[in-house]
Amino acid sequence: MNHISKRKQDHVDLCVNHNMNHKSKTTGLERYEFIHNALPEINYEDISTATFFLQKEIAAPLFISSMTGGFKGATSINQQLAEIAATIKIPLGIGSLRIALHDTSVHDSFTIIKRIVGDTIPLFGNIGAAEIAQKSNHAPLLSILEKCKADAIAIHLNPLQELLQPEGNPQFKGVLFGIESFIKLYQKPVIVKEVGAGISMNVASKLLDIGVSAIDVAGAGGTSWAGVELTRNSDTSYENIFWDWGIPTSECVQMIVPLKKTYAFELYASGGIQSAFDIAMSIALGADSVGMAGSIIKSLINDGNQATLNMIENLIMNIKRIMFLTGSHNIEQLKLAAIKEK
Repeated sequence: MNHISKRKQDHVDLCVNHNMNHKSKTTGLERYEFIHNALPEINYEDISTATFFLQKEIAAPLFISSMTGGFKGATSINQQLAEIAATIKIPLGIGSLRIALHDTSVHDSFTIIKRIVGDTIPLFGNIGAAEIAQKSNHAPLLSILEKCKADAIAIHLNPLQELLQPEGNPQFKGVLFGIESFIKLYQKPVIVKEVGAGISMNVASKLLDIGVSAIDVAGAGGTSWAGVELTRNSDTSYENIFWDWGIPTSECVQMIVPLKKTYAFELYASGGIQSAFDIAMSIALGADSVGMAGSIIKSLINDGNQATLNMIENLIMNIKRIMFLTGSHNIEQLKLAAIKEK
């Protein structure tokens, strides 16, 4: 097993078998509540959770965030995730393609996904921002994306993770230019996401100025990738502040929403999403869709495919129930639902 495969395996094992969440920081979503509508004037069966993700209709404002690929067992995990996403009709993110650029033997763990989902759902690839910045030739990545038949790509910003990772690559000079150059070559949507430390309004503005199609805030409050890397790192000189470093998910969404008045883009909330309430409240705060990863991979590995499918279906059912109690016929109306701070 090469060092990248080993790292991917470590990440999954730590996230599934240990508490890698932020220690004191939360998403901030729990600080809000919906104002009950005793006169919803709708029938429950008429409510639709359907919405759009990069202009493709999906069953609910929920997607499975990029998680894994490129190590023993990843093919089976991705196959199951693909089956679940296709059954429910929600988007799916492919794990980081970095290893696929260096090792053709792992390609099947990525390409199997499209063979299962076909054209039924949006499928997006995933690559690190530092990788984009350091490559003057994007042809290999474009080739892998074509091989995976991805409908879009998510470029992840992870300076905190790279800084703390034992084999990390904190070389972020030129990242914005690298993303801009890639956008000009890639003829499909480009999503930019964080990995648990959040995206500020200032950073989002810079990304939207160069033509990014969607921002996934991936804020603090769930899995701390700083915590994951600190656990893997034998260097004890790092202070504990880094474990809880980042902007809470709810704050990221609220900071970036006003940019919709100036830019045309989709805003995704992820980072610490655990429940139907978290999803619905993220939408009410201004997100267009919501990503989940940690809860799904834990359920899949610990409880299996069917239990995970049932869990996601229950999430969507409870989103619909929240919509009924807020008088929301559809997701656009849920965005306008009355909320208040507790």
